[in-house]
Amino acid sequence: MCLPTRHHPSNTEKKRVVVLVLGDIGRSPRMQHHCLSLARKGAIVDLVGYEESLPRPELLGNTNIHRYPLPVPPKLFNTSTPLTFVIFAPFKAFFQFTSLLYCLLYVIPPSAGYILLQNPPAIPTLIVTQFVSKLRMQKVVIDWHNFGWSILMMKLNEHPIVWFCKFYEKVFGRAAYANFAVTNAMAKVLKDDMGIKAPIRTLYDRPPMHFVPLDAAAKKEFLESHPATKRHAAAILSGKTKMITSSTSWTPDEDFSQLLAALLSYDSYASGANFLKPGSAPSILAIITGKGPLKDGYMATIEKLEFQFITVETVWLESEDYPKMIACADLGISLHTSTSGVDLPMKVVDLFGVGVPVAAFGFYALRELVKHRENGIVFKDGQDLGENLKTLFNPSSRELERLKMGAMKETHDRWDENWDNIAAPVFGL
Repeated sequence: MCLPTRHHPSNTEKKRVVVLVLGDIGRSPRMQHHCLSLARKGAIVDLVGYEESLPRPELLGNTNIHRYPLPVPPKLFNTSTPLTFVIFAPFKAFFQFTSLLYCLLYVIPPSAGYILLQNPPAIPTLIVTQFVSKLRMQKVVIDWHNFGWSILMMKLNEHPIVWFCKFYEKVFGRAAYANFAVTNAMAKVLKDDMGIKAPIRTLYDRPPMHFVPLDAAAKKEFLESHPATKRHAAAILSGKTKMITSSTSWTPDEDFSQLLAALLSYDSYASGANFLKPGSAPSILAIITGKGPLKDGYMATIEKLEFQFITVETVWLESEDYPKMIACADLGISLHTSTSGVDLPMKVVDLFGVGVPVAAFGFYALRELVKHRENGIVFKDGQDLGENLKTLFNPSSRELERLKMGAMKETHDRWDENWDNIAAPVFGL
């Protein structure tokens, strides 16, 4: 049953917005940013979603934000494979439909004027919110992160379910009062391909204020204290080891084998270079963060590899440690491939927030974020990434230093100012 974490008196004098995440709130940074921005502007926020991991501390302690945890679907409804999806997805959707409908109609106060929802997932959120909004005279605002049907296509290919979901997403997406898109390319698809007539505003992801570069003293302190880095701290600080970091969900849309191919290529290069001239090629510490279904398989593969100059560490970081860890890196890696070609990886935004350049897999919309050879590099496959690592980590090259300067320029562009200009007017704030 969806129950509020605590009771709050209603305040009809303030704007009230329901923020809906049909997913883990703690792993939905953009929607948490929405909540904090709405609350900062004086709105009351009713946050609905799964609480499988804790949100940011600022959100937990904010008296303008009321949390309404949704019940997590039973593990019986496992939809991780094509076969189990076809069998269990209808049951899972019905479970989510009933719990979400009950929460929005009978638990959350009826005074909210807006529902801001994350898409995907589109089923059943789009139909439920449209139904509830009609009953309560609310305005639905969709924050388009990607398209549900394009993600589903990775699992089911050309199955009729995919095309039904595309039709469903188009029909109910057209009924929104307003829309946010994460890229201009996505906004164009929403307008031209999906026929959405309501306002569409491009709201780029930007890093929040707690993602900041670390000075030398803070970097040294963190590297020497964290279990994953303390053995390598001295070598990282001296430049004998380069630290790279990649945050991954260990899913098929992030092909981790590309990073493995790059590391194998670099390890072979470093072995030869250091044999001829010891110390001419630095070693690499690769810090991989995140959880996901493919992690165990890749880790088993890594354990079989006999790296000479590569160390791979996998960690799960608490929210306060994540920005510090990536701020210590020399280079961030994004393996995000984009099922639609028009979304952007949040991990790159995080890296730019702390002033770290990125190597990102190239796809259509990425150019709206990563400027090749200015704030990062764009690679096409693992071999290409490996060649770039050899160039960037060559002690005689200034390329990495130049990219670092470009990434530092990105630290000035923050979420709050961007949200105030683009999103606040939609809610009458």
